[in-house]
Amino acid sequence: MKLKKVLLGAVAALSIVSLTACGSKEKASSTSDSWDKMKSEKSVTIGFDNTFVPMGYKDKDGKNVGFDIDLANAAFAEYGMKVKWQPINWDLKETELKNGKIDLIWNGYSITSERKAKVQFTDPYMKNEQVLVTKKSSNITSFADMKGKVLGAQSGSSGYDAFISKPEVLKDIVKDNDASQYETFTQALIDLKNDRIDGLLIDRVYANYYLKQEGELDNYNIIKSKFDGEDFAVGARKSDKKLVKNVNAAFKKLYKEGKFQEISNKWFGEDVATDTIKK
Repeated sequence: MKLKKVLLGAVAALSIVSLTACGSKEKASSTSDSWDKMKSEKSVTIGFDNTFVPMGYKDKDGKNVGFDIDLANAAFAEYGMKVKWQPINWDLKETELKNGKIDLIWNGYSITSERKAKVQFTDPYMKNEQVLVTKKSSNITSFADMKGKVLGAQSGSSGYDAFISKPEVLKDIVKDNDASQYETFTQALIDLKNDRIDGLLIDRVYANYYLKQEGELDNYNIIKSKFDGEDFAVGARKSDKKLVKNVNAAFKKLYKEGKFQEISNKWFGEDVATDTIKK
């Protein structure tokens, strides 16, 4: 009996040590810079919304394509690293980053004050703005025309954040003083087409590209936003300072060599780089 008690005590003690060690390891992983580990493994995991055209999305052949896909692949090729692309629920992006399921958020990710509290941003690499998209048949041609109308927005998007933080622009006048939230812009645009919502607050780059590809550009109004313009950047854990520094260095090197411009022209027909990248 005494031997059994001793063995049980030893097992319990080992369990406590094991749990303590696991807790220490988990804590270290969320507070230490992980660049050296990524570099040795020659890979980095990037989280993205695989419906966000033309930044990063899955095409009809099931391949991940887009401006951000090409740019990220080129950036990490500079360090001999491969990108593992991980589709995520955009509403949970910061949680996935914090939990270590992804190393970066890179997919038309706008810099906002709320997000700055959660992540470390790279230098901004592209400008964007929120626009209101409506069907021409609806006769809604201004923000004021949305009074009493049903608005849609992507859940967790910078557009919805702006909608909430500046209620006087749109929130105070739309039906129920809120927006119908969608997991993806694609779902929202389908509902707009079928008159289940009257207007959609959406990224300009997405709206232009999607409607052009669908041959629907002439059937919709793209109304200039009353919200402030945005900068796209890459989001990382605050502990990953080397990672952010190296992504910034890659941006400048790619621009200096003309590769950034090649990728930009491929997707937008123009140079979309910010002044920060051009310097």
